[in-house]
Amino acid sequence: MSEKLIDVVDNAGIVRLTINRPKALNALNSGVLAELERVLVDLEGHSDLRAVIITGAGEKSFVAGADIAEMRDKTPMQAREFARQALDTVKRLEALPVPTVALVNGFCLGGGCELALACDWAVASDNAIFGQPEVLLGVIPGFGGTQRLPRRVGPAMAIDLCTTGRKIDAQEALRIGLVNRVMPQAELEDYVEELSQQLGSNGPQSVRAAKQAIHDGMDQDLDSALALENALFALCFAGDEQPEGMSAFVEKRKPNF
Repeated sequence: MSEKLIDVVDNAGIVRLTINRPKALNALNSGVLAELERVLVDLEGHSDLRAVIITGAGEKSFVAGADIAEMRDKTPMQAREFARQALDTVKRLEALPVPTVALVNGFCLGGGCELALACDWAVASDNAIFGQPEVLLGVIPGFGGTQRLPRRVGPAMAIDLCTTGRKIDAQEALRIGLVNRVMPQAELEDYVEELSQQLGSNGPQSVRAAKQAIHDGMDQDLDSALALENALFALCFAGDEQPEGMSAFVEKRKPNF
């Protein structure tokens, strides 16, 4: 029986997804994308989901890009369909209502960088390498990179990376806002465990509401976005989390969410 292309581990609602093609540096092919989409569909119905962490197997690569061997001989229509499959899958990851974390170790290039851009957090080891080198192959980013990258790092830096194809190290990725944290490779797992516990211990509905307010509000004018925040803030008072959280604060104890 062949190994799964996506390994799934659920630890009390903190779900870790590992892309399992280490010999191919976890490159995204049609099989990986299809299996990842099936996993994400299942997670959408997971009522106790708290957070999702996505990473790549092995020590060399998060995801080194899309599978060039698969793409090389595609016609324009086949290429469009392949990119559409990837776009749909990446968008499904982005649309999860809980915080998502890209755990980046090693190469994070092309489609790998686009996958990380769809996550709320990116935590990188100090050996991580980022880039959108598609122009070196005669194409452009096709999994959302030309749109999500400027929204994350600004249009000037996005133009730089997408038109030169140059690669940047983890510290430059941190400086331009592409990642949230950089740390020694040996400390990466411990930090992600700490982050997972922190995300898992907060009120799940309020965390979801915060993510919704930020994501949905970014595409609205300020007045509409503030109205959205106001509505979601009020809804927090309709559930069980707000009384427990505020009572715990007054009583000087940890809340039990």
